[in-house]
Amino acid sequence: MALSFELIGIGEDMAMFRALVTFLPVAALLSLTPGAATAMVVRSAVRGGRRRAFFTTAGNSLGVLAWAAFAAVGIATVIATSAEAFTAVKLLGGVVLIAMGARSLRRGQPEARGAGEAGAVAIDSNQKALRDGLVTSLANPKLAVFFVALFPQFVPPRGAVFPTALGMAAVIVGVDLVWYSILAFVVSRAKRALADGPWQRRIDRVTGAVLVGLGVRLALERR
Repeated sequence: MALSFELIGIGEDMAMFRALVTFLPVAALLSLTPGAATAMVVRSAVRGGRRRAFFTTAGNSLGVLAWAAFAAVGIATVIATSAEAFTAVKLLGGVVLIAMGARSLRRGQPEARGAGEAGAVAIDSNQKALRDGLVTSLANPKLAVFFVALFPQFVPPRGAVFPTALGMAAVIVGVDLVWYSILAFVVSRAKRALADGPWQRRIDRVTGAVLVGLGVRLALERR
């Protein structure tokens, strides 16, 4: 009997492993598709280098883990299936992105530079980058829809729901760390050539406009 239970446990572990391997291309597609997280990582890399971009990525990853936990306990299902809840999260996400974009646009103005630049950089700390990444991820209702729509398809028969959800989230986080680290490295290497002088303001304006555009699209988008 003990051997039978042990074999069942091994079988369940192998089934979960196969499910996560199958899920890997989906996670890669999710990470590589440009969106608010990509814009935030690029902005952080421009303003503070790879270290700050890592904190933004870490915050985004914490949000992904949170949505996976929400999916496992059913909260994400409520948000994805309730029009009112989805609309509330969608509007909140749009406001968050627009506010972050407006802040970048203000920094892109010539008068925002000069004497106040050091103070602005000091305020824009690693902790703030972590918070921005987390808030951006949590305010994204598309993650709720993603986990609700795809999550059940990768849960093995009689598989444990919560460990599978966290495993899927860990796969996404792993791909995010690799992809965003590469992106931050490329941006940081180009920073000295592109971010000096007027290029810093231009990059702030571009990333700000992208975030505002994503926020408006998210707020107005229908499911």
